[in-house]
Amino acid sequence: MMNRYLLVLFLLGGVGFFFSETASAKPRSSILPVSLRCEYLENPKGLDVSRPRLGWLLDATDAGAFGQRQTAYRVLVASTARLLAKEKGDVWDSGWIVSDEMQHVPYKGRELQSDRTCHWKVQVKDERGTVSAWSKPAFWTTGLFDSGEWKGKWIGSDELYNPAASDNNITDPWLRKTVELSTKPGKATLFVASVGYHELYVNGERIGDEVLAPAVADHTKRASYVAYDIAANLRQGTNVIAIWLGTSWSIFPGYILHEDRPLTPIVTAQGAIFEEESPQGDAKPLATVVTDASWKTHPSPNRLLGKWDFRNMGGEIWDARREIPDWNVETCDETAWRAATEYPTKLTLSAQLVSGNRLVDEIQPVGIVAQPDGSYRVDMGVNFAGWTEVHVNGKEGDTIRFQYSEREQDAMTFNLHSAYVIGAGGKGTFRNRFNYSSGRWITIRGLDKAPAINDISGWMVRTDYRDAARFECSDILQNWIYDRVRWTFENLSLGGFIVDCPQRERMGYGGDAHATSETGMFNYQLGAFYTKWMQDWRDVQGTEPMVGNMLDTNYARKAMTSGRILNNGVLPHTAPTYWGGGGPAWGGIVVSLPWFMYQHYGDKRVLEENFELIDRWLGFLGSHTKDDILQRFGGQWDFLGDWLWPNATAEGMNNDKPETLCLNNSYYVFNLRTAAKIAEVLGRKAEADQWGRQADVSAKAVHARFFNETDDSYANGSMANLAAALLAEIPPSSLREQVVDRLEKEILDVRGGHIHAGITGGALLFKFLRDEGRDDLIFSMLSKTTYPSWGYMKDNGATTIWEMWEKDLPGHSLLHSSYLYPGAWYIDGLAGIKRDPQHPGFQRFIIRPPVPGATSVSWAEAVFESPAGEIRSKWKREGGQLELALTVPPNTVAVLHVLPEEAVAIQQYPTITELGEAHGFLRYELPAGTYRLNGL
Repeated sequence: MMNRYLLVLFLLGGVGFFFSETASAKPRSSILPVSLRCEYLENPKGLDVSRPRLGWLLDATDAGAFGQRQTAYRVLVASTARLLAKEKGDVWDSGWIVSDEMQHVPYKGRELQSDRTCHWKVQVKDERGTVSAWSKPAFWTTGLFDSGEWKGKWIGSDELYNPAASDNNITDPWLRKTVELSTKPGKATLFVASVGYHELYVNGERIGDEVLAPAVADHTKRASYVAYDIAANLRQGTNVIAIWLGTSWSIFPGYILHEDRPLTPIVTAQGAIFEEESPQGDAKPLATVVTDASWKTHPSPNRLLGKWDFRNMGGEIWDARREIPDWNVETCDETAWRAATEYPTKLTLSAQLVSGNRLVDEIQPVGIVAQPDGSYRVDMGVNFAGWTEVHVNGKEGDTIRFQYSEREQDAMTFNLHSAYVIGAGGKGTFRNRFNYSSGRWITIRGLDKAPAINDISGWMVRTDYRDAARFECSDILQNWIYDRVRWTFENLSLGGFIVDCPQRERMGYGGDAHATSETGMFNYQLGAFYTKWMQDWRDVQGTEPMVGNMLDTNYARKAMTSGRILNNGVLPHTAPTYWGGGGPAWGGIVVSLPWFMYQHYGDKRVLEENFELIDRWLGFLGSHTKDDILQRFGGQWDFLGDWLWPNATAEGMNNDKPETLCLNNSYYVFNLRTAAKIAEVLGRKAEADQWGRQADVSAKAVHARFFNETDDSYANGSMANLAAALLAEIPPSSLREQVVDRLEKEILDVRGGHIHAGITGGALLFKFLRDEGRDDLIFSMLSKTTYPSWGYMKDNGATTIWEMWEKDLPGHSLLHSSYLYPGAWYIDGLAGIKRDPQHPGFQRFIIRPPVPGATSVSWAEAVFESPAGEIRSKWKREGGQLELALTVPPNTVAVLHVLPEEAVAIQQYPTITELGEAHGFLRYELPAGTYRLNGL
């Protein structure tokens, strides 16, 4: 037998016959569905979405072919893997749907039942109508759809936190329950929701590798549950299910006033245990598990240090003398354990629709130095937020202390510290469990001798999302900025939202989201992450911002710090955390982020789910206008404009100057114009017209009040105000180019090519320049190495991006969300992979390398895992000629933009179509395939 042909020789009357296998074989499809996702996640567990959306990507079966595309799809969903393998979709068989859609495909099968597994796969037809092979199978499991199905009680220990104490006074409690089973089960899911972090154990084994679970939610209203598959850990006979609670967010001042929630970590859990999964759902469970007063509790050896408060997030102390090695197995003596306390808490329970936190990027020390005071200073080599592990030795009762610092000259910054009390064995290991630290240096006190360098390890902790990009170019500084922006972003993405800083506040500022969200989307797969964060914003709406430190028992709603529940469209400046100051651009993220998500992912549901949120927010802003100008509202910290521009602390930021009012009004118009686009997409014509008209009227009012005719600027002529006005389309069309020229002059001449903007203004500036294609102005700011610049940070030893352009001002962090907005430009600017505004979701996208002379970069390359597949772009200029290597994924189309003087030869690719010239660029349409193009 040959490789592709079967030779059969029949000697019939001396005649030989040769049969080709390919003559009768089915033609092979050009594409294969891969990377199946449900609600943006791979094989998610516990979804409470009644009509989840499914998605997939496509692989080309012949990498050398062109024009591969999907013309139809068929989805099968089955109740068991066995039925799915037999191609029986007893839950849903979509039949053949004529469509090129491969993302956000809504499930339309039978009504889903709680606590079931849905097995699914997909096949597609290619451009010739050829049917592909089936994808590999995937699954999702359902959660509990009806709140009435929850039977578990909220339980915890009887230790209560004392807000007046100088430090946390309660331990992290253990809870356990014994369950008898007549046989080993085949199906068992335990749903666990907690206020405060938790870990789950079954018969002594930790379930899952998620840490700091669950993702943070607004614990005045909601708790998220995690679904754990525990069947493999259960056995016939006696089983012990144990939960370890961490204090953490249960005592956060922003959540502390809740009529029926105690000031202690609490948990509710339930699950049914079955001999095997029943497709019909009619099997009787072997046992059910619910939390109630029959559970036993005991203090663990672990306790939170600090108060989970502004500048006092603390750490943890482990007392090894209190260890009970068998606390979570059958042999444990429960004599000293007490009955758990039930708490009649009312919170909305919903599934955690985002990946949990995990340990990534193990970090090893680069040096240890003995200090004159007997301590040891450990240099971890990089600033990071996460866990540390230290092996220690000493005498029983010795306390070994760990202090964490971002600054080499300081033993401790922001009161971050942990401790370990040595037990009877004389040695042990400190390792974080329910808190994390942030810094580069660790000062260890209490050791008799220096630790070995291999006694110490660290890990970044972050939400477990996937990468979406890789980038590199000829410029060393640009590679450093890109790398450090990404590293900083990852260290801020804990708990399903972006914290402003992991050491001082840990709050989800809306203004900082503008500095991070598009950087996040162009570099990571964050659809689920941002969907979850938008739920947090919906939860906090209607509550006035809370700012400042709250120092008495009524502090959660104290008048001087606001926090009043107004039940209108007002938004605090952070979500889900309430605290912190900000301005209209902070709350305005509820308009901008859904729109960015729609443009990037093609996700229409995120617009629908947040439409009421947007409507109420704009209604609130509209109620604070006079003569179509937004007026200052709220308290001292509720109307910030730009924040932390160079030398801002000396100039004063929280003020009533015209530049603040101008920027906030420009942002108000930007919100209105964005909301009008959202309404248009959703077919909400009345709102689209209303917001569009209001935007035009307010734009005229802002221009009339703040435009400076003498130099074509706005207010104080700052980059922030010029960019905000342009982004909001404030200038009349007859003046637009003059204002753009004025912005260029501000950057290049007035500021010598340096940036002179902060968190909000800088994000708006980079957004406008990216949209405008002004790579030259962006590169000018990113290529500087003198103050203020990212290069200045590099030359001053930064390993993460700072909070301020100044390094040495006390009280400010060196790992912060402030200036991460360049991260998107490296992909959509320098690498040239751009969204097509008319085609959300990247099934049609633009490739536009920077024009000659815009940068000094001679080559750049990126791999971008877009929502529609992997895009590759590499360009270089050599000898005055442009060379391009492009990969366009199946089922997508790229439109290449180049200047006429850099026209490319396309004769070898008949599939390329010339589209003619527009806006100064020649345009070429490239269907799926891999291309190498050179100048003519």
